[in-house]
Amino acid sequence: MTEFDLMLVGIAAVIGGAVNALAGGGTLITFPMLTAVGIPAVAANITNTVALCPGYLGATFAQMKDLKVNKKSLWLLGATGGLGGVAGGVLLLNTGEQTFRALVPYLILLAAGLLAIEAPFRRWRTRSPGVSGVEHNHGIWMVVSVFLASIYGGYFGGGLSVIVLAVLSLASHDSLTRLSALKQFIAFCVNISAAVFFLFSGKIVWSAMVVMAIGALAGGVFGGMVAGRIRPELLRWIVVVVGVAISIIYFVQ
Repeated sequence: MTEFDLMLVGIAAVIGGAVNALAGGGTLITFPMLTAVGIPAVAANITNTVALCPGYLGATFAQMKDLKVNKKSLWLLGATGGLGGVAGGVLLLNTGEQTFRALVPYLILLAAGLLAIEAPFRRWRTRSPGVSGVEHNHGIWMVVSVFLASIYGGYFGGGLSVIVLAVLSLASHDSLTRLSALKQFIAFCVNISAAVFFLFSGKIVWSAMVVMAIGALAGGVFGGMVAGRIRPELLRWIVVVVGVAISIIYFVQ
């Protein structure tokens, strides 16, 4: 990669980190930039997953105080998410470059669609009756649902948080704040497990990954600083429109 390529990737990571901190959907900014500078789609996806790990870690610690759930259930869902992330990583590494490239526009469109329905879903969930205590119904179907969502997260990851939050909401009457924290913890387990697995894949573009990790952290800090000045919903819709436009470009290509 040239210095100009790394600069473009770094700028995209800063923007993606800020977008993640404010509204979510940073993957729709960072992944297309990696492919735009010539990185193959599978390698770009893997590099993107590893580079964004610090952001997931920071977000998880920020919401740790809201994880007031049974520790056994917490680690069960975390382990399920981790296994699903590795399974998604295995599936990705066994997907040919041409096949994955053909799937990219559909994956980006799916991620944009999930981002679009997040705000309406949250409003619906906020109006739903909650409980003051902790009430989670961790049936086998919920574990299976989290596992399937985690496979998607390890495979691509865009919109994973929305899917996990929907699964948790359908299985629990707990408050949205606690469910959001649990969702963040599961997403972190998915991402970190897939990232550790990818470390041995030989497909990480390390120069881009380091620049992206630093840029995403800087963007996340900046996003936190301006959080009160920017409407998250407006930014979310901008990212959705950008995602749809990018998917169209991939379809044309």
